[in-house]
Amino acid sequence: MGLNDTPAGERLAIVFFGRRNAGKSSVVNAVTGQDLAVVSEVRGTTTDPVRKAMELLPLGPVLIIDTPGIDDDGALGELRVRKTRQVLRQTDVAVLVVDATLGLTAPDEELLAIFRDQNIPYLLAYNKADLLGEKPPRDVEPCNGKPRNGEPRDNEIFPAARSDALFISATTGENIDALKKRLATLVPAPEIKLRLIGDLLHGGDFVVLVTPIDASAPRGRLILPQQQTIRDILESDATAIVVKEFELRDTLAHLGKKPRFVITDSQVFAKVAADVPPDVPLTSFSILFARYKGDLRQAVAGAAATENLRDGDAVLIAEGCTHHRQCDDIGTVKLPRWLKNYTRQDLRFTFTAGGEFPDDLSPFKLVAHCGGCMLNAREMHYRRRRAAAQNVPLTNYGVLIAYLQGILPRCVESLELRV
Repeated sequence: MGLNDTPAGERLAIVFFGRRNAGKSSVVNAVTGQDLAVVSEVRGTTTDPVRKAMELLPLGPVLIIDTPGIDDDGALGELRVRKTRQVLRQTDVAVLVVDATLGLTAPDEELLAIFRDQNIPYLLAYNKADLLGEKPPRDVEPCNGKPRNGEPRDNEIFPAARSDALFISATTGENIDALKKRLATLVPAPEIKLRLIGDLLHGGDFVVLVTPIDASAPRGRLILPQQQTIRDILESDATAIVVKEFELRDTLAHLGKKPRFVITDSQVFAKVAADVPPDVPLTSFSILFARYKGDLRQAVAGAAATENLRDGDAVLIAEGCTHHRQCDDIGTVKLPRWLKNYTRQDLRFTFTAGGEFPDDLSPFKLVAHCGGCMLNAREMHYRRRRAAAQNVPLTNYGVLIAYLQGILPRCVESLELRV
């Protein structure tokens, strides 16, 4: 990702599904204008989801994802199909690519049912229309390699007549522009644009950001939550003051104005809480993301569930990205240590990263999740919903750390939530 790129977690995910050899990859290449996906006559060429960030007006920044065929077979095929179904959790808009010479098949119908059940906006793209010879009328769906030219039929039987379908050709470029325009109309703009912190700020406010620079910090840049928070503060016409944890006390003493917030990396919560006066609102980047992309109340309730942990209980620690693990990594080292020290119980830990997240959470007594800056809102909603449906407490790194250190009420009160 370039310095000026919109983060993947902030982009709408437009995902292309379909059977092997329906031409998904060719359609994706035509839509993006690049040879993003490998194209071959060999069935099942796409082995893993392939992603490409682009701009699609009027939607703006989007993430185009090409998936393996939904009808793949064999042991490897099953893994590919599992990856494809996994992508459904993050799909904001779905494109079902259908071979126009064959028409809808059982796997296609199964996917359409999933789209409807999960309220995923979708579009049917009948590819290979150039192979049909005579161009099919709008109220006719190709069947068995030939257009149906007979008596008029009910539009419900022939999807090509409906607003959710379009005949295209990745080979000739027919209706590719129309496909992009239709996609751009499928997602309505949200009535309320969520903010990380901006909705709690006024022009002229000072916000102090505590950003440790240690072995876990990426070389030459700030981590994504810090970047996004700074951007949101600046968009609010407020002032962002960035310091390291050992510079905080001196900065506050010489600031000349009480900051509206102090926002810290959760890993240095204890030191920062001691240095920030009680009348200055304090929170963390991770807690802001629990509010922005999650359910802060669910996260607070989940943190309190640590009181119920007992010897042998399993805890899932889930991260949305796959960064290189450091020797004192927060997810795999610090959180397990802090939880064991707090509960004085012999807990068992399972770790997941990136797109991996268990469907069955019943073995776990607690799920501790990162802020999710690399996951889109639909994926985070899926994970929260899975935990709630299975009555498994789910919390957030920052919320959990604040709870374990006894400062959670202070850290969420400033966000208009009392516990």
